[in-house]
Amino acid sequence: MARSGIRQDARQERAVDHGGGPSPLEDEGEKRMRRPVALRLLAAVATAAAGGTIAVVLPMLEASAAVGSATGYATQNGGTRGGAGGTTVRASTGTAIHTALCNRASSSTPIIIEVTGTINHGNTTKVSGDSCNTAADKIELKEISNVTILGVGNAVFDQLGIHIRDSSNIIIQNVTVRNVKKSGSPTSNGGDAIGMESTVRNVWVDHVTLEASGGESEGFDGLFDMKDNTQYVTLSYSILRNSGRGGLIGSSESDTANGFVTFHHNLYSNIDSRTPLLRGGIAHIYNNSYVQLIESGINSRAGARAKVENNYFKNSKDVLGTFYTDQRGTWQTAGNILDNVTWSAAGSDSFPAGPAMASTTTVSIPYSYSLDGASCTPSIVSSTAGANTGIKTSNGNCSATQPPTQNPTTPPTNPTTPPTTGPTTPPTTGPTNPPTGTNLSLSAGADGSSKASGTSYGNVRDGNTSTYWGPNGSTGYVSVKWSAATSVSRVNIVQASGGGSITAWRVLNGDTGAVLASGSGSPSAISFASTSAKKITFDITGASGTPRIAELQTYAS
Repeated sequence: MARSGIRQDARQERAVDHGGGPSPLEDEGEKRMRRPVALRLLAAVATAAAGGTIAVVLPMLEASAAVGSATGYATQNGGTRGGAGGTTVRASTGTAIHTALCNRASSSTPIIIEVTGTINHGNTTKVSGDSCNTAADKIELKEISNVTILGVGNAVFDQLGIHIRDSSNIIIQNVTVRNVKKSGSPTSNGGDAIGMESTVRNVWVDHVTLEASGGESEGFDGLFDMKDNTQYVTLSYSILRNSGRGGLIGSSESDTANGFVTFHHNLYSNIDSRTPLLRGGIAHIYNNSYVQLIESGINSRAGARAKVENNYFKNSKDVLGTFYTDQRGTWQTAGNILDNVTWSAAGSDSFPAGPAMASTTTVSIPYSYSLDGASCTPSIVSSTAGANTGIKTSNGNCSATQPPTQNPTTPPTNPTTPPTTGPTTPPTTGPTNPPTGTNLSLSAGADGSSKASGTSYGNVRDGNTSTYWGPNGSTGYVSVKWSAATSVSRVNIVQASGGGSITAWRVLNGDTGAVLASGSGSPSAISFASTSAKKITFDITGASGTPRIAELQTYAS
């Protein structure tokens, strides 16, 4: 997209992000750097006519679930599976998307929403129901879980953002979100193309195109924002372009409870700043292609820690550092290539990492991943990233791989025979004697991925084996958590009778997502190396029917 004129309002990086309102804070240095943004669309935006508003179950015309599996930090904390195993619904309007969410049996019933055509303000209305909390001016994924939004064909959200709030286990794949505004008309989602806030967990955004046609002075804000306790997110194989702001993690220097975010194989093109802006937390940034970052790139602030490896930066300025604040962050770097990159001098609120880009911290990554060489990163990203590119991925050796073969004619399977509940006495794969000592769970809180009707997360730590938690389906996770780090080396799983048999499971460090133990068959007493954590998670990854967990007991030894 061609430039004309001089940019304005490129960024107000010290400002608090209030999700769409004017930024209240701006220092003199930032005022001097404001420039007009004069990016214009190359073609007029076509407005699609409002279609039907009823979401219907249709035969699978292309894909019945997200293609491939989550990567990066979205694999931690129990993983991200979206609506896998749920009903597939086709929607061609925003109202139909909201209707599909509201027609579920519960707010956590798995669902796959295949999106076709153009979603805009003209075909999006608020829909009410017990399993949803929607709005008219955005696609609202609020207080829900276990949802996949999958673009089929050329699926476009035109001037309409996607808002994820108080939700978990969400997948968004193969869609374009463009020209979302926070000022002017129409406005949507505070100007964020995709925005997450308020206790969001486990989101995988993959093969999407997020784009604007200007900066804040033209009414646009961030393309990919995370605020107010958002964790375990991956953005992969996506394009972010033509915007004043790429995205942030944390809305202010005090909003630091966000993190565990992975960015890989993305193209950032013609962006003023925030690629991303990190305020606290941990980010893993690898094999991304950066072209024409105008003012700054990866901005690590307020104690943030970023692992930055095998990226390619071209025709850009200040691609890594702490900028527009004296509250510094840190970074670990390796294998990056700088191609025509310029650097500012250090100052009282500017701490560029270059030109040497030496590491200032170390970051341990809890999941496995394959690195492409930095030199081939632009070509592999060019052939794989964005919506409508075939959902191709890298094989970790600078070559693109095709996605798994899909059957274009077979409809989703809806078995008529309900799943069996399994034997009442499940097989045992570990020691049958529970640990001795104080059950630390009795003084803990609890949360989880989903819960079957009539069950509660708190039932796993109430000391009462006649109450239980069960997931809404055959898989899910439940956690016990403490206000301070607690040493745990053994977990005892007590199952209630009448539930399905567990066939595969994991125990996770809920703080980092690291796997402490895993196994197949029915678990009981589980030992692992002593771990200090605020949260321990029991993740059921396979089961026959719906399991019932009466107690998740934790012990120091």
